[in-house]
Parts: sequence; structure tokens; C-alpha cells
Amino acid sequence: MIYSLSGKLVHTESDLAVIECAGVGYACKTTFSTLQQIAGKSEVKLYTHLAVKEDAVELFGFATKEELKSFRMLISVSGVGPKAGLAILSACTPSQFALAVATGDSKAFTKIKGIGTKIAQRIVLELKDKVAKENTISVRGNAAQGFAAVPSEAVEEAVTALVVLGYTEGEAMSVISKLDPNLSVEELIKKALIGLAKF
Repeated sequence: MIYSLSGKLVHTESDLAVIECAGVGYACKTTFSTLQQIAGKSEVKLYTHLAVKEDAVELFGFATKEELKSFRMLISVSGVGPKAGLAILSACTPSQFALAVATGDSKAFTKIKGIGTKIAQRIVLELKDKVAKENTISVRGNAAQGFAAVPSEAVEEAVTALVVLGYTEGEAMSVISKLDPNLSVEELIKKALIGLAKF
């Protein structure tokens, strides 16, 4: 199994990061959180999970061991696939995820697109004991701040527009991630261009 990848960040998409190691580009499906952490960097390290299916081999990469551990916990739940796992960890930190499970707050998960009440309840039910036993995922720190919003359509449109203007997706996300996601597409682009001009 591939434990981690260290190399040059050569490409990013809304749910993907491509890391080049020794001339080979590894496409890692990832979270919005990880993309924010690696945005603007040339050399990065991702902790990985390799999923082998009958019809596909997929590599998932995360900026921290805690996020990787949270992802593995999530996909161990019946009915939760990698796509749902990435969606949850794009909306919350490992600490927030652990706190929601530990306190039985299944409603926190239903706020995430694609996560219904039954799946949310199953996540809490199946992972409560595991999270309680885990020492590597802290429920302290910024856990109480609540789940972050999954990137809005306005954010995605603004990033796409900046890429069309010649900026890399990493540069665009690095600046836009610091702005208010509730702004209009036009405002996001204007403020992002001001931020990018300073570099």
C-alpha cells in the first residue's frame, strides 16, 4: 500500500490533486480542506489510501494523518462510500467530525449535501465507540466552531473564471479560500484579483 506521496503539486481540480513523484503524476481524490491547505505550494505531502475495486483503482490523499484516519472510519460505515466520505471531510475538520460522532449529533451530518438522516444516524451509531477509543483525533481545538460550508457554486464559478484568466487553480483557491463564500461571483473575482495582484 502507498503510505504517502511527497512531490510537486502539478494540477488541482475541485476534488483532485495531482502529485508528481519521480516523473510520475499520481491523481489523488481529496477534500476541499486538503486543497485549501496545499493551495499555492509547489512541494506537498499527502497521506494516502488506496482503494482497489473490480473495475477501478483509486488513490485518495489527505494533508494530515487525522483526516486520513477520519476518512477510513467513514468508509467503514455501511452505506458510506468514498464520495460521501470526502463530502463530509470537505465540510468539517477531523476534530469537528469526531465531536459530532462523540456527542451523537447526527443532524450535523444531514446538513451536508448527499447525506440523509439514515446515513447520518448510522455514522454516529457505528463510529461512536471507535471515536471514543481513538486518541489520534482530538475533539478539542476548533471543534466547537461547527461545520464549514462546502464550497458554494459562487466559489466554484469564481475559481473557474480565474483559471480562464490564466491563474492556476491552486493560486485561485489560495486567495478565494480567505474570502467570504457568501459573496457574489463578481465580488469574489474582484477581491481575488486584488489579492493575486499583490503576489
